[in-house]
Amino acid sequence: MTKNYLFTSESVTEGHPDKMADQISDAILDYIISKDKYSRVACETMLSNGYCIIGGEIKTETYAPLAEIAREVIREIGYTDASFGFDYRSAGVLNGVGEQSPDIAQGVNHSDGELGAGDQGMMFGYACDETPEYMPLAIMLSHKLASQLANVRKNGTLPYLRPDGKTQVTVEYDGDKIKRIHTIVISAQHSNDVPMDVLKVDIIEDVIKPIIPKELLDDKVLIHINPTGRFVIGGPAGDTGLTGRKIIVDTYGGSCPHGGGAFSGKDPTKVDRSGAYMARYIAKNLVASGVCTKATIQISYAIGISEPVSVMVNTHSTSKFKEEDIEECVKKVFSLTPSGIIKELDLLRPIYKKTAVYGHFGRELDEFTWEKTDKVTKIKEYLKQF
Repeated sequence: MTKNYLFTSESVTEGHPDKMADQISDAILDYIISKDKYSRVACETMLSNGYCIIGGEIKTETYAPLAEIAREVIREIGYTDASFGFDYRSAGVLNGVGEQSPDIAQGVNHSDGELGAGDQGMMFGYACDETPEYMPLAIMLSHKLASQLANVRKNGTLPYLRPDGKTQVTVEYDGDKIKRIHTIVISAQHSNDVPMDVLKVDIIEDVIKPIIPKELLDDKVLIHINPTGRFVIGGPAGDTGLTGRKIIVDTYGGSCPHGGGAFSGKDPTKVDRSGAYMARYIAKNLVASGVCTKATIQISYAIGISEPVSVMVNTHSTSKFKEEDIEECVKKVFSLTPSGIIKELDLLRPIYKKTAVYGHFGRELDEFTWEKTDKVTKIKEYLKQF
């Protein structure tokens, strides 16, 4: 007997205060890694009413103009007028960065040139065949709606919009099959003078209809646009922003577990980030190879140790192969040490600011090497023996 159920995921725009913090942290990482690719960076940002604080631990041979980088990110996002609640020119930027602990450094930098894991922890990766991107539908549509909300603001289609915004999509399933879109929620920051009836019609016509597939959007779908009735005060003036607070938005929208570690502001020796990218790479290649239609991968590490403590594959009963055989395949086909992951995915590049908004996964950009499906042939060859 199949079960009907609803599943919901959310996304946020680049002007959401938490995402602003992520983008600033990753812009600083990009700047530093472009000058000194062997830097150690763990950069945290906090934004609130009129100020930005940059903290964390950085060890590098280069100089980074942190305040200038932060202001440029805020300008690009669109906080260019004090009436928006935050202005890149007048905001105070405080630098509280320190140096990486030598106790951590000695565990990461091995004398043989290998890298130990920068911390203990577990990372999850996920893939499914619901969308061409091998991602769950709810999170992909949420991201696309959030991106469209930013697009119509920036290109002048809806000039009264402001940078902050949130989206949410609820998908109705019949068993494992997508049936329809059940609910769409969009909250868009706006100027003080736009009538709510105009905003709601415009959001439906210029944001929702271009993104949601017609076959999934029937006349029963529930649409909530600015359900509080007003969203003038937004961004850091409305809520404090912190790096790493939108980890479910960053990943799979709640479709699989999360190890707890955030990504933004961390160089790839931090397995919170690189291990999660590798886990996605593994999961996507398994589904793309036809081994299964859904895969959850867990990799765990101990601080200072190169090899993972554990590797787990869960195919959710969608594979004809034994999961222990798939796990052995993963260990043979993929490099799982921090050095191996960095080399395999070419992670010592300034590619990270792009990841900091609209999701780290499901976007086929040249920089997102973990989205490649170039291990499909090797996976098939290995599993032929079973």
